[in-house]
Amino acid sequence: MLTIGGLLALTPENNMDFDKKVWEIHDHAITVDTHCDTPMALLDEEFNVGKRNEAPQSRVDFPRMKDGGLDAIFFAAFTSQRERTPENTQSAYETANRMIERTYEVCGENSDVAEVATAPDDVVRLQSEGKRAIYIGMENGFPIGTDIQRVEEFYNKGVRYITLCHSSNNDICDSSTDRNGPEHDGLSDFGKDVVKEMNRLGMMIDVSHISDKSFYDVIALSEAPVIASHSSVRSIAHHNRNMTDDMIKALAENGGVIQICLLDDYVKDPDTTTVRFQKEKELRGIFANDWESMNNEEKAAVRQEWRSLDEKYPKELPTVADYVDHIDHVKNLVGIDYVGIGSDFDGGGGLKDCVDVSQLPNITAEMMKRGYTEEEIDKVWGGNFFRVFAANTKLSK
Repeated sequence: MLTIGGLLALTPENNMDFDKKVWEIHDHAITVDTHCDTPMALLDEEFNVGKRNEAPQSRVDFPRMKDGGLDAIFFAAFTSQRERTPENTQSAYETANRMIERTYEVCGENSDVAEVATAPDDVVRLQSEGKRAIYIGMENGFPIGTDIQRVEEFYNKGVRYITLCHSSNNDICDSSTDRNGPEHDGLSDFGKDVVKEMNRLGMMIDVSHISDKSFYDVIALSEAPVIASHSSVRSIAHHNRNMTDDMIKALAENGGVIQICLLDDYVKDPDTTTVRFQKEKELRGIFANDWESMNNEEKAAVRQEWRSLDEKYPKELPTVADYVDHIDHVKNLVGIDYVGIGSDFDGGGGLKDCVDVSQLPNITAEMMKRGYTEEEIDKVWGGNFFRVFAANTKLSK
């Protein structure tokens, strides 16, 4: 089933000339995946991101990035939302910092193939050197607490976007999935200060995970274009984490970009009647609510339980074709300039025929099958996102 470089044989009649053209176009593009949760794995001393690992236990490492022609990726320092006590906020702050530190450490240990990047143009330089550009994001503003100075502190440590919240409300804004509903009716007063501070610094505002009202508050307030680092289209997969057509239109008017997520439930509506669905729901609840209070052994047990789901409760994952339907939808709705790719690998992302970063060229192949031009593919893979990244940088004060 595999052809060169891990590209699955998705092409008509397995045409090798088509495969070669896919690789030429994919290799020419500046490719970026704007969201993975690999920093969680970096805290495990047994995990080596510098060697080839296997999916589904691991979906991102430096060798497979090279195999998949991926020039750049955002390692997201993720902290789950807990009760907003000083102790819990400090714990999240320390965890986020450790993930950032580990990102620098592993890049230093593999300096011949990877480097931490902080500026939009870094990816071009590193690509010319044959290295992967590892950018840093932060998923959930919880580690900031209510200390506005921490925004600049994280920026100075290399963080180039903050996902304002995660699965529950925090001090910045309401989440799209908080079981208790809205708390601030969008952005809090502190959240408005965070948005202004991020604009001042040239740090990208990530609207994935935030509530619809929070999103519109950000759009109204931000002087810079914003990103949805890993969100998909709600009119196709009807999850509250996805974006409505009106939200996508507002994002485009803002000059921002939606990076389509590879997580199955955000690509295609799940069958909620299965045991697998219920087990995933339980485990996501643990990641969202209990993760920070667990010791290392408990965390390892939860990770292992997640990894064993495919063996115990196999399910039919969406395909790359299902995924590119979302790119089509955005292109047809607002144009090709406002869509990109954010996998959520190592945080739940993965498709039947794109299980890890080595198989990302399958997305290029599917776009080519649908008649996308090379210019359009370049925009989807990195052009659109780096335009937004550069616009934020230029607006810094």
